[in-house]
Amino acid sequence: MKTIDPSELGARAFYKHMTASVAPRPIAFASTVDAQGVVNLSPFSFFNYMGIDPPILVFAPNRRGRDNAHKHTALNIREVPEVVINLVDYAMVEQVSLASAEFERGVNEFTKAGFTAIPSERVSPPRVRESPVQFECKVLEVKEIGSMVLVIAQVVLAHFSEALFSEDGQIDQRRTDWVARMGADYYARATGEALFEVPRPQMGIGVDALPESVRTSRILTGNDLGRLGSVLQLPEPTEVQAYGQSETIRTLYEDAVHGCQYFPDLLHRRAQQLLAEGKIKDAWLTLLQV
Repeated sequence: MKTIDPSELGARAFYKHMTASVAPRPIAFASTVDAQGVVNLSPFSFFNYMGIDPPILVFAPNRRGRDNAHKHTALNIREVPEVVINLVDYAMVEQVSLASAEFERGVNEFTKAGFTAIPSERVSPPRVRESPVQFECKVLEVKEIGSMVLVIAQVVLAHFSEALFSEDGQIDQRRTDWVARMGADYYARATGEALFEVPRPQMGIGVDALPESVRTSRILTGNDLGRLGSVLQLPEPTEVQAYGQSETIRTLYEDAVHGCQYFPDLLHRRAQQLLAEGKIKDAWLTLLQV
């Protein structure tokens, strides 16, 4: 491991390591207005959903590293404590990047980046029509620590594209195409094969309860062990015995004998296959044949 003390490396150099590691980060495409109603639109990747009741979003339009000046978004929020946080998908990412350029205060990034401003219903800043999700927010608090400017905002009204919803009335992740920031100029796209599911167990026996031969396997990965440890209990001995008579296990045994292979390794490889297919019980029945 490479160990780094932030105080020794310097803030800007350490920042590069942080943004390359704490990633991907969702993007808050924030629209604000100043006291005269002049609009600003800027993206921020120090952003996330933090509270449920009430719904709270936080993002950080931190001071500029070059001159420590406040960004226009932060200045506007001090004058008018409202913001619309528009979410960013792949279809708009290049325009969002353009809006991040350091235009002079008073320049309308909606116009510069080619976005369509539409009126909000409960706050002054406009929404971005092209964004598939738009949150109208009231700013509750702004905290400043060093160069950090942290905005805590409450969602008072939300707008979602109908195209995101499945027949059950819930947003279908497969219908989204979100992008997120990585380090440097890299982005991540959450769609297609990049999406995968990990069932969340309510309880489990845990990795510490796995047989030592499984826990110390040279074949099974940490992810495999996590999936195995998510079961509530192991199969009954009668089930294990019956499974041992299956054609699959007999074939593995014959392969071990005739191919001079280590039988437990064959069992572990087969169990790994079954885990990849989501067949956790069959994987356990396979592993318990030793």
